[in-house]
Amino acid sequence: MTATADLYDERGDALASVSVQFQDLGGRRAFEGPIRTVRCYRDNGLVRDLLAGPGEGAVLIVDGGGSLESALMGDIMASAAVANGWSGVIIHGAIRDRDVLATLDLGVKALGSNPRKSVKDGAGEVDVPVEIGGVTFRPGGFVWADTDGILVA
Repeated sequence: MTATADLYDERGDALASVSVQFQDLGGRRAFEGPIRTVRCYRDNGLVRDLLAGPGEGAVLIVDGGGSLESALMGDIMASAAVANGWSGVIIHGAIRDRDVLATLDLGVKALGSNPRKSVKDGAGEVDVPVEIGGVTFRPGGFVWADTDGILVA
């Protein structure tokens, strides 16, 4: 994978750069792939359902509204993501089980962690445009992420 700084140098303003300062929490520090999205708030039922299905190298963007009140992904869901071929997960919210996530071959960026579980009612929306840090993530678009940040085309 090309580093995001080099990619931006090549393509410039054709790429959107996410201003939110996410933490790198997965075992894979650089990842990329086609975008899938979930919008949910303190309910990770849709996240669980998507990560349990074929990822085909995609990156799941989870707009949790920036809430740190409960985790939207933990070790069980992240392990399912690895087994199902997801490249990474970017969560505008919290995760849990951060020590385990750091050992998995999965890119994970989130705002932080909280041991509190989310409900799993399945409330939210799948594959809709979501905006995080002034950047719109559209299903079918492409995202690159590494320790420097996140770029979207």
